[in-house]
Amino acid sequence: MTAVHHRFTDVQGRRIFYREAGDAEAPAVVLLHGFPTSSFMFRDLIPALAGRFHVIAPDHLGFGLSDAPSTDAFTYTFDALAELTARLLEKLGVSRYAVYVQDYGAPIGWRLALADPAAVTAIITQNGNGYDAGFVESFWGPIRDYQREQTPENEAHARSALTLEGIKWQYVTGTPDESTVSPDTWHHDFALVSRPGNDEIQLSLFRDYASNSPLYPALHSYLRAHRPPVLAVWGKNDPIFGPDGARAFADDVPDAEIHLLDGGHFLLESAGEAVAALILDFLGRVHSGV
Repeated sequence: MTAVHHRFTDVQGRRIFYREAGDAEAPAVVLLHGFPTSSFMFRDLIPALAGRFHVIAPDHLGFGLSDAPSTDAFTYTFDALAELTARLLEKLGVSRYAVYVQDYGAPIGWRLALADPAAVTAIITQNGNGYDAGFVESFWGPIRDYQREQTPENEAHARSALTLEGIKWQYVTGTPDESTVSPDTWHHDFALVSRPGNDEIQLSLFRDYASNSPLYPALHSYLRAHRPPVLAVWGKNDPIFGPDGARAFADDVPDAEIHLLDGGHFLLESAGEAVAALILDFLGRVHSGV
């Protein structure tokens, strides 16, 4: 079995946790998680990829086992999280990598690509939007209301995503067989977002998510200009980012490989083997000359 290393390092004065596996001389793959989880979501994918790739999966600040300074001590924005990720990769000596993005990992990954287009060898997006298409209004409508106006009612709607039932909903909705998703997942995430002060961190990022859509035109220009290989592997029943978000990548990368699988937002939990097989095939072709 492949050894997965669990490490901490200091990045700009913050303690960042990351998982690492595989030969450091192999092509790198960086896995960027979403809300409300952590690199824990990649616990099965990392060993599947590590036989051929150098895999790095950090916990974003405020998530998982990384530091979670209060909102008084740190301004939580996607710009700030992307900067910490860039500095982590720099510290680890990773200058070129394929990036896997899911949910919040997507706007972080897009910022990395825009800041250093030559660094990104390929993009794998698993229910990580880069277009206005695909946003499911029943989920995002209340979040947009909260972004516009932080009334008690709007904040209460936003906070419902931090409850145990709200987190479980993200994991099981759209999954063909709910029993294939371990309850450990939502209990693990709920325990971490329930730490004192973490609710304010998450609310800050809900508000800052409004900064991502204005970034999309620059992302689309980058995709057209640099033509990175793109694999969109999507849980087609996702109640947050619908399948139109996957199809949209073909607008700017006509040869993007798009796979809509029977699953939900956290596709790795119910179709992990299928996703890993698609990634290995895709990256095997991308790096065939490496």
